[in-house]
Amino acid sequence: MNKNKILPNKLFFIGLSLFSMIFCQNNNVDDQSSNNPPSSGEDNSAYATASVWLTKADETIKLQKQTDIYFKNISNNYQTIEIDAAQKYQTIDGFGYTLTGGSVQVINQLSAYKKEELLQNLFSANENSIGVSYLRLSIGASDLNADVFSYDDMPAGQTDPTLANFSLSKDQAVIDMLKKILSINPNIKIIATPWSPPVWMKDNGSSIGGSLKPEYYNVYAQYFVKYIQAMKANGITIDAITPQNEPLHPGNNPSMYMTSAQQGNFIKNNLGPAFQAADIKTKIILYDHNCDKPDYPMDILADADAAKYVDGSAFHLYAGNINVLGNVHLAYPNKNLYFTEQWTGSNSSFSGDLIWHMKNVIIGSMRNWSKVALEWNLANDASFNPHTTGGCTECKGAITITSGEAFTKNVAYYIIGQASKFVPQNSQRIASTQPGTLSTVAFTRPDGKIALIVLNEGDNTENFNIKYNSKTATTSLTGKSVATFVF
Repeated sequence: MNKNKILPNKLFFIGLSLFSMIFCQNNNVDDQSSNNPPSSGEDNSAYATASVWLTKADETIKLQKQTDIYFKNISNNYQTIEIDAAQKYQTIDGFGYTLTGGSVQVINQLSAYKKEELLQNLFSANENSIGVSYLRLSIGASDLNADVFSYDDMPAGQTDPTLANFSLSKDQAVIDMLKKILSINPNIKIIATPWSPPVWMKDNGSSIGGSLKPEYYNVYAQYFVKYIQAMKANGITIDAITPQNEPLHPGNNPSMYMTSAQQGNFIKNNLGPAFQAADIKTKIILYDHNCDKPDYPMDILADADAAKYVDGSAFHLYAGNINVLGNVHLAYPNKNLYFTEQWTGSNSSFSGDLIWHMKNVIIGSMRNWSKVALEWNLANDASFNPHTTGGCTECKGAITITSGEAFTKNVAYYIIGQASKFVPQNSQRIASTQPGTLSTVAFTRPDGKIALIVLNEGDNTENFNIKYNSKTATTSLTGKSVATFVF
């Protein structure tokens, strides 16, 4: 036999194989070729389906619904994401942003019609909304307010140890907007944190840095009590507080330095007992700073007399590694974890921020036991205003208000929306594998459906299967993109 000759049937199969390779390479989440709907005459009801929502880092597609995929149990050698709903982890409180005073200021510059459109798009349960379910507030001003203030400012040299002058009046616009948001979503949860107490309580008499004077620990505990009670009187329930935003970053305006020993002492001897005496159920959450110092919350949790008042610990990721949250969980499995802030910057790219934040803030925090994932500022103007003197000049809001009749959606909108739209409160994280370059996190929802977030941070299209309850759907995801599957 002439070994240089190829039999016709072999030629046929080689051609067929080449065709299949090309076919599979072109099959991505935008063109679900191998998962087309059943052919004419085939019973559609025989196949379970998954809806698919996609965002690409190149901005050609942003949170857009794609063609459904079908669980056909097609046999192939692709990598497989296996989902196991029997392995259950934390319940989810929500996804969202910080509603800064500056956010409220610029949103209020919209016409009534455009403001309603924006708030509905962010907070409602309708199909055009991203369903934001969690908000963070500043107690007094943050650095993304136009001016620095507390709820009990006094003339220089004067103090108010009875808090007789305590008032939320400088945050009335925030209160009014929260009432509107609560009318859209009554179940939204709120965490609040101070950037600084009134300066008369501090050892340097400044809104920047300094520490809380020990003689004002009890007074400051009552400041929190008054805040929670006053917000409740306005119909706003504060679900949780942290004693200090970024306690190891005293250079912001406003800010305060608070060591773990100081925070532990304050919680154990003042804040915890004050909440207990006033029958306040608001959770006390530790730390609220970077992942490079997990010893800070763990030092406090090691003190049983302080830990009994503490619900858990909150983290940011401007330093450290997101997996630290998992380490804290292993050490203190009965205490909750929260991811409460990460900014997107004016000089960073949509592509870079989308991939990094999806991997770390959304997927990473959830896989490491966080109950929430929050981006930083909700909104500002095109010049990244307002902010205090010395506050952040490069923090980009999820929304840019460009005029009284227009706003744009930035990368943080899509980072949160890729999760918040599909993973409502009281969903529960379940097990999902992470093959190849794919990062994943999965949830069971209160309606019984599964939500699966898949990130492909690589450059190439990845073909893969999704396997759940012995059923398999075949799909793929283009490089540098994220998709959420609901089935």
